[in-house]
Amino acid sequence: MSTSDFKVQRDARLAQLRAAMARHGIDACIVPSSDPHLSEYLPRRWQGREWLSSFTGSVGTFIATADFSGVWTDGRYYTQAETELAGSEIRLMKIPSGASLLHIDWLAANMQPGQTVAVDARVLGLAVARLLGDALKARGVTLRTDIDLLDEIWSDRPGLPADALYEHAAPHATVSRADKLAATRAEMDKLGAERHFLSTLDDIGYLFNLRGSDVSFNPVFVAHALVEREGATLFVAEGKASDALRARLLEDGVRLAAYDEAAAALAALPENSTLLVDPRRVTAGMRAAVPASVRVVEAINPTTFAKSRKTEAEAAHVRATMEQDGAALCEFFSWLEATLGDAGRAPITELTIDEQITAARARRPHFVSPSFGTIAGFNANGAIMHYRATPASHATIEGDGLLLIDSGGQYLGGTTDITRVVPVGNITADHKRDFTLVLKGMMALSMVHFPRGTRGPMLDAIARAPIWAAGVDYGHGTGHGVGYFMNVHEGPQVISPSAPPDPHTAIEPGMITSNEPGIYKPGRWGIRIENLVLAVPAASGEFGEFLRFETLTLCPIDTRCIDLALLQPHEKEWLNGYHAEVRARLLPHVDGAARAWLELRTEAI
Repeated sequence: MSTSDFKVQRDARLAQLRAAMARHGIDACIVPSSDPHLSEYLPRRWQGREWLSSFTGSVGTFIATADFSGVWTDGRYYTQAETELAGSEIRLMKIPSGASLLHIDWLAANMQPGQTVAVDARVLGLAVARLLGDALKARGVTLRTDIDLLDEIWSDRPGLPADALYEHAAPHATVSRADKLAATRAEMDKLGAERHFLSTLDDIGYLFNLRGSDVSFNPVFVAHALVEREGATLFVAEGKASDALRARLLEDGVRLAAYDEAAAALAALPENSTLLVDPRRVTAGMRAAVPASVRVVEAINPTTFAKSRKTEAEAAHVRATMEQDGAALCEFFSWLEATLGDAGRAPITELTIDEQITAARARRPHFVSPSFGTIAGFNANGAIMHYRATPASHATIEGDGLLLIDSGGQYLGGTTDITRVVPVGNITADHKRDFTLVLKGMMALSMVHFPRGTRGPMLDAIARAPIWAAGVDYGHGTGHGVGYFMNVHEGPQVISPSAPPDPHTAIEPGMITSNEPGIYKPGRWGIRIENLVLAVPAASGEFGEFLRFETLTLCPIDTRCIDLALLQPHEKEWLNGYHAEVRARLLPHVDGAARAWLELRTEAI
């Protein structure tokens, strides 16, 4: 489809939406980046915001009125949104973070008493729905949540994903399904709840030791679940579970029901029974299905906290996975350097980077898929935080500059996420200065000791301090939680100044987070250095228990990009120690060119 045809199609869809709004007496329509499970990566059926606006970022809220349309998104996507929204009436509405609710403030300020705002309750988080409802009620504006205008105008809307689900089995699943269900019921008992309803796909996959491929990059499947004291029901589409799997689930007291029966099951709960729900992890539509006679207990899903703290056995599998992932990266980077140095080579593009790095991982044992879309950004493209090269728009890796590569893999024994920046041709003193500032920030967080229970957002400034000292900042959080063969972005732990005040962001032993400060110079270059780290005990004493971070990621950091004059002795010591460990643990897994590259890039400074 040509660019002009695409713009005509986008304009036509917006016109269809406005016509539907007029038919139903709706003055503003909200289309969030969400599904009935509040997922980050959405099955195609629920990619309505992208379908309407053409903005493909993973975070954004679309709002249309009769004379306005806009997409609210954060700094990771500003440049991308400006490009993808170009040529349309849709405005980019900048927000400080993906958790921001400034679109609610905009509606409260711009809607008039007596007007009506519509949003589909089936894809609207309960906590957000309450804030939205309160803000609009204060203005005399009606909120309708009983209508899905997309269904009315999206004639070829995709159906539910149909891929089969499968078990995450021993040895990689280190805790049985029965034991996880028992632990969940114990937490329910503490809260006085007879039943517990879950919609978030990572919680469901973790609890039942099941995985799927319904969502890009995250090995999850579309489902709801109802856990009771004597059994559990998993609501999934027909045909997704084999007879053998269905039988094994029944052995653990888990029965299967049709996906669209979940709301009816809630509506049929006994009078005066008690139900546990997590208001941040269930939609307003599902909450509305619960009868008023049922006492609802609101608390974090027990599984959300349980899966955030990896067991010792899980941590051991993650360490082994990191060795395989690191070996794959050695193969990739040795190929990259050799190919860039070959004058007679075919051109390498950002798309080639994605192909080659995925192929290197695919040759490793227990690899399942990438954990997110590879970000390979050369020079100016590296300054676009969540840049994605496409066949229609990508750069060739040639000349001089910096190449940023952010990639990851899903393995049966863990989830990886790593960013490295490498030089291409000649680089400048400014390149080296920025690279070194980012490295100093990453190392500062790597070396920190902190009291157990410290909330993750409090640690963010430690990584930013060396960058702030140079009068620079970056527009994203420093760290996100990472799952165990699960979502690459997973809470409740987070290291970000924009995280909501939540006691569950406290860093506890076993939690894995990313450590990824950066510097981005729009139109010039972007630098981000990212490792995954595991919270482990450091020391205990008069002032309580302290934790530190064990670096899990194993891959050299390119010392050719460092301004050594900016490093302190303890920073050089950390880097040399890290490279010594990378070399020792990866050497048994590589040979030939990859081995030679590893030895060269881990030489002490």
